[in-house]
Amino acid sequence: MTLSIRWKVTIGALLVLACGLLIARELAVRSLDQQEIVQSGQILEARTSLVAYGLQPFLTPSGTLSSTPQLQTAVRDLSARALAHITVIALDGRVLADSAVSDSNLAAVENHRERPEVLQAVATGRGTDLHTSRTTGERTLYLAVGLNGANQAAPTALLRLGLPMTTSDREADTLRRDLALAFGIAFLIAVAPTVWIARRITKPLSDIVIAAQQLAKGDHTARIRTGSRDEVSLLADTLNHMTDQLRTKIDELSEDRSQLLAMLTSMVEGVMVLDGRGRVLQINPALERMFEVTRMETRGRPCSDVFRHPQLDMLVSTVLAKRMSGEDEILLHPSGRRLHIEASVTESDRENEANVVLIFHDMTELRRLEIIRKDFVANVSHELRTPLTSIKGYIEALLDGAKDDPETSTQFLNIILKQSDRLNLILEDLLQLSKVESGQVLFKREPLHIQSVIERTLAMIKPMADKKGHRLESFVEDNLPAILGDEDRLMQVLSNLLDNAVKYTPEKGTITVAAHPVFDDAEQSAIAIAVELSVTDTGLGIPEVDRPRVFERFYRIDKARSRDLGGTGLGLAIVKHIVEGLGGRVWAEANTPTGSRFVVRLPVQQISQPVG
Repeated sequence: MTLSIRWKVTIGALLVLACGLLIARELAVRSLDQQEIVQSGQILEARTSLVAYGLQPFLTPSGTLSSTPQLQTAVRDLSARALAHITVIALDGRVLADSAVSDSNLAAVENHRERPEVLQAVATGRGTDLHTSRTTGERTLYLAVGLNGANQAAPTALLRLGLPMTTSDREADTLRRDLALAFGIAFLIAVAPTVWIARRITKPLSDIVIAAQQLAKGDHTARIRTGSRDEVSLLADTLNHMTDQLRTKIDELSEDRSQLLAMLTSMVEGVMVLDGRGRVLQINPALERMFEVTRMETRGRPCSDVFRHPQLDMLVSTVLAKRMSGEDEILLHPSGRRLHIEASVTESDRENEANVVLIFHDMTELRRLEIIRKDFVANVSHELRTPLTSIKGYIEALLDGAKDDPETSTQFLNIILKQSDRLNLILEDLLQLSKVESGQVLFKREPLHIQSVIERTLAMIKPMADKKGHRLESFVEDNLPAILGDEDRLMQVLSNLLDNAVKYTPEKGTITVAAHPVFDDAEQSAIAIAVELSVTDTGLGIPEVDRPRVFERFYRIDKARSRDLGGTGLGLAIVKHIVEGLGGRVWAEANTPTGSRFVVRLPVQQISQPVG
């Protein structure tokens, strides 16, 4: 059990008080005892002189003193008068007479030569001592002096008087009991003031402990208040000041940490922090997504064990060893991501602190766009060079003499005209695609019904379809919701899709245009959120590997056949950009059993009822 400081102070003060009272009692009793001894000594001096005078007749002229019944009787008589224990002792220690011993037992009394007061009297002529009498068993104050005759300088015997201290002992016991009672009452009375004083002294310390516990729990509003102006108050004021400073520092650190976490969380680039041993200290969500790992999996583990990429391990090892910044580009498998890594060294050189910061830039899209740009340049060059080469060749043939043959020259001129039209068509599509991509084309946002767009576009395409014997079918659900769009641009989208379907479907095929509403399955709502328009043909179809790229510029599955049919390779790219500009999306699917299906999904106008 642990005592509080309040009870420690209280118990300590009471123990000190109790010890002080006990010491005071013992000193008082001892002082009384010393006074009694002094007074008894004075009385004993006077009585010894009287007894010595009374024993003078028993001294022979020769100075000798012998043990006789008369001496014993005189000793008893003098003892009764002097109220003292009288013993007459020879110089050799034999007891000649004793007032407390009968005549028959006198011979059996032990030799007193070794008694302290006797030794002193033999040596100096006078001796005193306080001890328990072996004869009476009482604490007795003894005084021993020499007995000598009138004309003798040296004593012939020793006279010892013993004054019992019985009365003094009773008085000392009484005083001891009275003081014990008085001091006990005083101690009990002092308990309550001591507890109160200890509480007054230790309460500020208890308040400091409570405030410190609140600070440890994170409550930085705790304050210590004291009513005194002593060292405890100074300590409380110091702790309050430290609390304010600590709260300010913690707020600053929390704000900095929040800002840093917000930056790391919102960054598109991946960030990884390593210590001096190559162990991961921190990563941000972008890096988690790049490598499909979690922060808990990586923290505290070596970078080489977490990512297991040789190029990354080599870069980290080099940067840590040389303490120099570095960079590299790696390819992730099987995702195919390309990451450009910039590694920077911090100023810290401690192993357990941040030593290296790596920034991962996702270059996948940039590299893909670079490839597309290169392909685009190559395709544009090829698409423009093909008609130009053809035109140049036929012109040279005409100059070489073919112009003299009217039939040949007419044939060559028709080919030149056809290639010129094709070149002009490519340039027009490029300009239109460029305007759509750069935002120069402003799309209208008008409510319109998709059925009218389908009907007008089918009417425009029908002559071309009839030439190849195609059957055009239309399936449009009733009461379709209105969409927000640009009618002319939607007709361009639908006409491009139908034009491709007519061109790439063998003769006597079937081309189907369908439209139906799309509902939100997650909310199980009865209100349509989009209208899905599809163009399906029964042609050769598009291989699955080529479907994601059919909307790229100049991408052709069968390039020779596409040029023969007069395609520029830009129609589907224009379709994609127009649909996305209208807030929708487009994709290609396979048709069962043969052919392709192009789907355009457009958002509806947010009104409660459809437009009729």
